[in-house]
Amino acid sequence: MEIIAEYGTVFLILAAVFGLFMAWGIGANDVANAMATSVGSRALTIKQAVIIAAVFEFAGAVLAGGQVTKTIRKGIVDADMLSATPELLLYGMLASLLAAGIWLLIASRNGWPVSTTHSIVGAIVGFAMVGIGMDAVKWDKVGFIVASWVVSPVLSGLISFVLFSSVQKLILNTEHPFENAKKYVPMYMFLVGFIIALVTFMKGLKHVGLENTAGENYFYALLVGLAVMLLGKFYVSRIKLDPKADRDFHFANVERVFSVLMVVTACAMAFAHGSNDVANAIGPVAAVVSIVNSGGEVAANAALPIWVLALGGVGIVLGLMMYGKRVIATVGHNITELTPSSGFAATLAAATTVVFASGTGLPISTTHTLVGAVLGVGLARGMAALNVTVIRNIFMSWIVTLPAGAILSIVFFFMLKGIFS
Repeated sequence: MEIIAEYGTVFLILAAVFGLFMAWGIGANDVANAMATSVGSRALTIKQAVIIAAVFEFAGAVLAGGQVTKTIRKGIVDADMLSATPELLLYGMLASLLAAGIWLLIASRNGWPVSTTHSIVGAIVGFAMVGIGMDAVKWDKVGFIVASWVVSPVLSGLISFVLFSSVQKLILNTEHPFENAKKYVPMYMFLVGFIIALVTFMKGLKHVGLENTAGENYFYALLVGLAVMLLGKFYVSRIKLDPKADRDFHFANVERVFSVLMVVTACAMAFAHGSNDVANAIGPVAAVVSIVNSGGEVAANAALPIWVLALGGVGIVLGLMMYGKRVIATVGHNITELTPSSGFAATLAAATTVVFASGTGLPISTTHTLVGAVLGVGLARGMAALNVTVIRNIFMSWIVTLPAGAILSIVFFFMLKGIFS
């Protein structure tokens, strides 16, 4: 307790700096994954993708980032075992942020699309095992999280497979694909607007003091979906058939229509990603703030200051702007060839899965989710459309991430313990 009273301000400053660094890593790696389908399908340029991500990632983090943050912060380590030595939890959370941030910097520099959720969970488990004891880790919670890493790519892959199959049946494999694209794309836009608005109204707006009944939430989400659909219908109606465009690629005109939809789904994915993965950076920060402000009390629940959410949002945006290109190149171009129509199916499937996870508090990996969605699209086109070598390399980087986070965290935990104790 004396250590916290003496160094409380230092701990808060370190938490803010390390949390910003971790959020920067998420922006450089995970947000690049989120925007890769849009850039890879040529629906957006790198510059446009950064601008969209900046706005919607920040909005998702601030408005809808609270639910998963609680799960990450209190679900893995048994807080009751630390009531007598809260400074150990402080060292561990700071070590976890620094460890995960450094690993994400290394991975992003090499263009490896790794999981930020793997990184932070591995780091927290690592410090808890060595610094506190094996019993401090809630292994059932860890097992639940590990299971979600398998479930999320399978679920997003299934959704993207069904979505792209519907695109093929309703639009691509018909006699008049361009006319059918203009007819059905606004309906897909409604789906995007409805899903994202629903999660925002259901839990995101609690942070700004607005709470509605379930019926009101569905009604408002329906209105937003209709507004997005009407706006999309207006833009789609202005696209005219260009016979010359289809000479080199039969569906060139159709893909022009889907490019409009791809912009909408990119916004949705950025919001969904911000709401879910901001927890990886601000969960440990929230724990540090709670312990310092309470004078050493390790509480099961703590208020989440809005500045902590904003810190995560700012870090994510900076990371994408400064270092995001490398991972975008890996995911957007190398797994399978993406067009706006297939990219839309992958992005909406991933966004739907991430929104579901954010609403239920399931800390999934966005990387796993998006790669699973891209694989689902590739399978809908046939196995030959997939680059098996790239997929294998991505899977290997996932395996390395968890132990890397754990080892770095253990080193930093003992360094911090030595410095302050």
